[in-house]
Amino acid sequence: MKDLHGIFVALVTPFLPDGTVNKPALRKLIRMNLQKGVNGFYCCGSTAEAFMLSHTERKEVLETCAEEIVGKAALIAHIGEISQDGAADLARHAAGLGVDAISSVAPFYYPFTFEEIRSYYYALAESTGLPVILYHFPGYSGVKLSENQLASFLEDPRFIGLKHTSSDFFVLERLHTRFPDRYLFNGYDEMFLSGLVAGATGGIGSTYNLMAEKFIRMYALVQEGRWDEARCIQADVNKVISVLLRVGVIPGIKGLLTLMGIEAGNARAPFHTLSSEEMEQLRAVLPHVQTL
Repeated sequence: MKDLHGIFVALVTPFLPDGTVNKPALRKLIRMNLQKGVNGFYCCGSTAEAFMLSHTERKEVLETCAEEIVGKAALIAHIGEISQDGAADLARHAAGLGVDAISSVAPFYYPFTFEEIRSYYYALAESTGLPVILYHFPGYSGVKLSENQLASFLEDPRFIGLKHTSSDFFVLERLHTRFPDRYLFNGYDEMFLSGLVAGATGGIGSTYNLMAEKFIRMYALVQEGRWDEARCIQADVNKVISVLLRVGVIPGIKGLLTLMGIEAGNARAPFHTLSSEEMEQLRAVLPHVQTL
């Protein structure tokens, strides 16, 4: 398994006008970010609209990602599903493609007990032998695990880390203190530096699709103790994120990618199609995306 420190792009799934996956655009997006020097990619997660893709589409997207990434950078495959059997099927498929680790959000929607959630994750760990990264995203999934619940997984060597998409940096700091050898990824791009202060070993982010070089630079500056310079870059990143929050994060990222020459298409319904006014807002912030 590759070293998983650093900057990982949570890839979007580009679509053609007919709604099918735009594999050439996905390849172009991956190659652009490889050239920028990212450490790896997180495929088929929330940013990829995973839960609006069929299982066949998720497998096709991961196959395309693996063809472009394996041997060049690290690849983490998100295989999360409400169904344990469905997630295990995606995990076995991922294992055959040479990914470095699998990741999953906790099963959601139904009020599963912690023991049921634990059983789900252990079944995934046993399904392939691949290392597992927990995806903790209580704001979207509605499943909030406590420090001790998360720690109960990290005590098991099969669970090598956590994607912490939460502003609870107290929990992140406590986990880093208890498990200094685990990979702890910051998930909220607008709080990247805050995550590093709390002990994150890197980040997995949506806006990295657009401006990974800013996060790569911030990460390097922090290693050098140059926090003031890093804060300036975070402020510039947040100008972009402020606009994305107004127009819709996933539709907005796709709109900006299209303006950058990568035909990402629209997000799937019920996400809305960007209006001409929203596209103008994105066009206005594009200089902040394209300059370091």
